[in-house]
Amino acid sequence: MTPGIKMGFVLSRSLRHGSIYFFLCLLSLFILYPLLYTFLSVFMTPEETSQFPPALFPSSLYLGSIEAVVRLIPVFRFIANSFLVSTLVMLGQLVTASLAAYAFAFIAFRGKAFWFAVFLSTMMIPWEVTMIPNFLLIKSWNWLDSYPGLVFPFLASAFGVFLLRQFFLQLPRELFEAARIDGCGHTRYFAGIVLPLARPGLATLAVYVFLNTWNSYLWPLLITNTANMRTVQIGISMLQFEEMTAWNVVLAGVALVLLPSLLLIVLGLKQLVRGLTAGAIKG
Repeated sequence: MTPGIKMGFVLSRSLRHGSIYFFLCLLSLFILYPLLYTFLSVFMTPEETSQFPPALFPSSLYLGSIEAVVRLIPVFRFIANSFLVSTLVMLGQLVTASLAAYAFAFIAFRGKAFWFAVFLSTMMIPWEVTMIPNFLLIKSWNWLDSYPGLVFPFLASAFGVFLLRQFFLQLPRELFEAARIDGCGHTRYFAGIVLPLARPGLATLAVYVFLNTWNSYLWPLLITNTANMRTVQIGISMLQFEEMTAWNVVLAGVALVLLPSLLLIVLGLKQLVRGLTAGAIKG
């Protein structure tokens, strides 16, 4: 291949790759635009958010929307409640799902396949079917308008067990057999070998459960009565009024609510990547 042909091939490949990256950047901006507009609208005046066509950028650093959110609702209390409830549910599901998944993956007992199928069949039951029985149970325990009432019904899930069981089954069977030969019991093998190697699966489940609990609306609305126990999703709905809706205030509240969850997504994905490298098996 002559130098001229080689140079032309390199240039054409660079142009092709550059056009692909340029298209992907435009597509990412198109997808991220609603999120960017939400954060930009925090600094817009009420006139800018209500005008047509809508303004793309704020004309000044207007902080009245944030002040209005803090004045109308205890938004930081709502964020603290959601963060506490989501963290407790996440930790609870990590414990219960990992223990149940280990039993279904490594412990032999009669009817294991049948009971696992029954366990998975609960995923087909809509949440609305179990909502009233859960409410009556929480009410009988006097847990209405309390943290236990918000947390307890979600401490276990069939999805988490299924996810971690499939991840545990990908681990080499030779590790389990070698550990049993060396006298390693189930507790030591679970805590010392399985959990460190399953960090990618645990991180994935943790991020999923936290965000799912953070975004829940119906259950907190059903069992909470006071502002001290409300969560962020209910707080955002409290910013909308029947007479008038100030969209700059609503979007400012949405932005404040999104910040903790976006931060956790970044941290969770970072931990997920670390788990993928640290939990890799060599050789």
